[in-house]
Amino acid sequence: MACTHDHSCEDHDCSSNWSLYKHIDLPKVTALNEANPGSVKSVFKAWEERLNSSGENLESNEGDPELLVYIPFTSDVKIKSVSVVGGADGASPSKMRVFINRDGIDFSDAQSMQPVQEWDLIENLQGVVEYQTRYSKFQSVASITLHFPESFGGDTTQIHYIGFKGEATQLKRDVVATIVYEITPNPSDHKTRAETGGGLSHVE
Repeated sequence: MACTHDHSCEDHDCSSNWSLYKHIDLPKVTALNEANPGSVKSVFKAWEERLNSSGENLESNEGDPELLVYIPFTSDVKIKSVSVVGGADGASPSKMRVFINRDGIDFSDAQSMQPVQEWDLIENLQGVVEYQTRYSKFQSVASITLHFPESFGGDTTQIHYIGFKGEATQLKRDVVATIVYEITPNPSDHKTRAETGGGLSHVE
């Protein structure tokens, strides 16, 4: 199901307030088969900037339109929809397959694994289409991998923008890790009866 924004976006959670852009761990975003290494980071931008294609964009290697994009988040998120703005003249991706919380996937894995969800895309050059997720399957998302197996006939696949709408948890992932560490007792922090010469050990 796609949202074509023929309504008041403020009333339908389409506004930038629901964008997960700020929760993407951008330095750790990677792509396989990108023509220019690191260019994948350029496609993640504020919702209002989704049609700004004046800078760098993500493009696959010539003659091989397949792309695999890995996006980790700084906190667990719930994803309601995905938006993709591709290139013109057949260079937009024609299909998108999604995997959740699966780090280190390569093309062989992506081709053989069952995705959580997949969509047949349209050439969304104006950024007006969003693809609704099966929301119950997109809870507690720490990372998402997008597989674009083919374009609309172009020699390459070009992507100018990828956006996610949804909600983020309050706790950052590094904070969660710290909490887990702190609630695990460290024996060196707590004196035993033998070490203190009697009495009860005290755990703060």
